[in-house]
Amino acid sequence: MMRKLWGRASSSNVMKVLWTLEELGLDYERVDAGGAFGRTREPDYRAMNPMGLVPTLQEEDGWALWESNAIARYLCNQYAPGGSLYPSAPRARAAVETWMDWTLGHVTAPMVTIFFTHVRLKEHERDWAAEGKARVDCARLWKIVDGKVASQRFLCGEDLTLADIALGCWVHRWHVLPIERPALPNLARYYEALKTRPGFTRHVALPLE
Repeated sequence: MMRKLWGRASSSNVMKVLWTLEELGLDYERVDAGGAFGRTREPDYRAMNPMGLVPTLQEEDGWALWESNAIARYLCNQYAPGGSLYPSAPRARAAVETWMDWTLGHVTAPMVTIFFTHVRLKEHERDWAAEGKARVDCARLWKIVDGKVASQRFLCGEDLTLADIALGCWVHRWHVLPIERPALPNLARYYEALKTRPGFTRHVALPLE
């Protein structure tokens, strides 16, 4: 069978893996799962991913892996070891992983709050106080990124890495959500640099849904 990626295209975590697959030039079939598509509660899916979330990568021999950052690292290690997307030098790799962990540990939660408030939740479900706090938190975090990319194209230098792939979805959403944003010119230039990658424009820089 062909390699499969289980997950709906609108999921930020699925986008991350789709972009990685594109950067590596790997063939795959995406199978809709999660949200309105269901499937994630089915026993066969839970056998691959006990959390019942997306994405799940299923290799041609049936072996499966879940958690988007783990999938992205695996794909690089398996199919492009030593490549610039996930460098093998310990310090360069540590820098990439620092930004991946930072995105997961700090950016994701407040950005999810903002995104769900404006896109996914019905009016009576929206907590505008929480949205306001999340915007303040995110403004502080994006200022850190703005400083980091002041003198370089991407987070870890001139080459795209998994650090950028992990953060990229939130960069896009921050710029297109109907919210007030502080002026961060370096972050804006970074967003434009991400747009030069076909995998980003194809899978990440999409209308919000």
